[in-house]
Amino acid sequence: METREMIICIMLAIITTNLIRILPMAFIKGRIRNVYLRSFLYYVPYVTLAVMTFPAIVETTLSPVSGIVALIVGIIAAWRGAGLFPVAIICCAIAYLMDLVMV
Repeated sequence: METREMIICIMLAIITTNLIRILPMAFIKGRIRNVYLRSFLYYVPYVTLAVMTFPAIVETTLSPVSGIVALIVGIIAAWRGAGLFPVAIICCAIAYLMDLVMV
């Protein structure tokens, strides 16, 4: 890729990411009162995190099966009230042990 094309791509990325942040502030002056819009905006960060995290859980292990098993065990641990750090440790340990057993 030439320098000119790279600069154009970087500028487009800057414009796109800033428009997403600036446009809502420019057009929405007061508090959002619509219940459906507020609930949608409340869950957007969680959905974004899930969309980025779940494929990585399955794809970064040696076998997708170990990632899926670690994901299921992590969901069960979180459902039973474990915190974020214990769930992360449990998932890492399960994925590591499953990779050791499967290889």
